[in-house]
Amino acid sequence: MKESVTLEVRDRVAYLTLNRPEAGNALNPAVIHAFRDAAESLDERDDVGAVLFTGAGKNFSVGGDLQFMHDAGDDVADAVYGLATTMHAGILALAELDAPVISVVRGAAAGGGMSLAIAADLVLAAETAHFTVAYTAIGFSMDGGASWTLPRIVGHRKATELALLNERLSSARAAELGLVTRVLADDALEAEADALAQRLANGPIGAHGAIKRLLRFSSTSPFGQQLEDEARTIAGLSAAPDGREGVLAFLDKRAPHFGEP
Repeated sequence: MKESVTLEVRDRVAYLTLNRPEAGNALNPAVIHAFRDAAESLDERDDVGAVLFTGAGKNFSVGGDLQFMHDAGDDVADAVYGLATTMHAGILALAELDAPVISVVRGAAAGGGMSLAIAADLVLAAETAHFTVAYTAIGFSMDGGASWTLPRIVGHRKATELALLNERLSSARAAELGLVTRVLADDALEAEADALAQRLANGPIGAHGAIKRLLRFSSTSPFGQQLEDEARTIAGLSAAPDGREGVLAFLDKRAPHFGEP
């Protein structure tokens, strides 16, 4: 039986793939639960320094499985709540990893698919990829953290416009708005994503995780508290093996070897 989500680790990179290409990687219970389980399993591993998150086939994900929702009938509210909370657990697990998460987008990233894509730390998109918030097109509100992530990236006013009007964004336009980190030629996307993941996977994972946390909490932390958190964090990292190695490598005029005890 085909796995709804695949997870493979090679050379310190975890390849996390939504694997329902025949349905555009639509998010049904099997996909959502497998995504959550795979994401949560990464916290238990010490051999992962970066995560590449993508969708099999032509699309990243077209969003929620509307046939499943229709078939749920009078139980649809409970069904959708279960899907949303399960997906949110997976998103939170990825956000709390020290390892940077890179979403790699081909084709459509719509609705919950867009929410998943932009929740990553970095977003690489093919030139032909496109993004649509999509929820109000079917009378729904947002999930997947989009109501938190989107305004923090594009601003409240633009987030409201995108959510209400469901403008289809090209990857170039998404990059202009800050939703996409890099736009790449379709035939170069995989190689460029692998190269970036390898670079991050061999970097100082403790520093990567600290930066993720500092940035995530910066919008709600008082300025004085943020300064204190920065001071405590940089002090701790300066005494950690990677921090000591980074300083020594700089003084020795050589490349650092992070990840060594």
